[in-house]
Amino acid sequence: MPDTQTKDNRFLVVTGLSGSGKTAFSRFLEDLGYYCIDNLPAKLIGELVDMWLKKKVEMDRVALVVDIREPRFVQDFPRIFQEVKKRFPLRLIFLEASDATLVKRFSETRRLHPLARNRTVLQAVRLERKRLEPVKKMADEVVDTTNMSVSEMKEHVVRDILKRRVRRFQVVVISFGYKYGLPLESDLVFDTRFLPNPFYVDRLRNLSGKTRGVRKYVLAGRETRAYLDHLFRFMDFLIPMFIKEGKSTLTVSVGCTGGKHRSVVIAEELRARLRRPGLDVRTYHRDLYK
Repeated sequence: MPDTQTKDNRFLVVTGLSGSGKTAFSRFLEDLGYYCIDNLPAKLIGELVDMWLKKKVEMDRVALVVDIREPRFVQDFPRIFQEVKKRFPLRLIFLEASDATLVKRFSETRRLHPLARNRTVLQAVRLERKRLEPVKKMADEVVDTTNMSVSEMKEHVVRDILKRRVRRFQVVVISFGYKYGLPLESDLVFDTRFLPNPFYVDRLRNLSGKTRGVRKYVLAGRETRAYLDHLFRFMDFLIPMFIKEGKSTLTVSVGCTGGKHRSVVIAEELRARLRRPGLDVRTYHRDLYK
């Protein structure tokens, strides 16, 4: 490992063993605002850094994924990286995992290891590990992904490598009217058109689901209480599953006919239920004033 760890995260170089998670790693960086380039030849790293420093390319933060897929990577990369680092403090991140884990991942994805020609996957993994040992020794950060889930890897990227606060899981609850169409950004859609409808009550027709009268009317129904009970339990089960999978935002749409009464009430009830530490819950009533 280098003697001095750079804290400049504007230009990252990600490398490591095939199957160790470099693609997922780069996706996390892309979500955080990095311009990610995969499989750039080592000889072009210097040119790209020079263009970036001279602001000839409009990229605030860059992440390069380079690895043994390039035929001369082992021969060219160490020298080129050291030369470029004299001009700008690139940060090198090396990903690895155990032999057994890498073999299992290649078996599950049915992808061919870059060095597997005339070799078993295990032989290819061990050969790559040996060839990349000099590159690993140059790394500012070595990440072992053997026992990491997708969400754990993402948290490690944000908290331990970029030194940022881990973003809270965000739930966006949208109320809408079916006659205006489904919200395109929906992950989940729940229908409330079977619930008691305030539209047919003269004193409530022109009020919205944010008023006390409409809210009381909708929530008084037996079917509403049963519906909310099932909905709450479903969401309490589902959200931890999405967090575990590494999802950062969940959009839940709740619809009624016009998007003014029932959907608004249920959306607000859902927001109140989901508000807790670790969750950022927001509501948006798309058709409330149509």
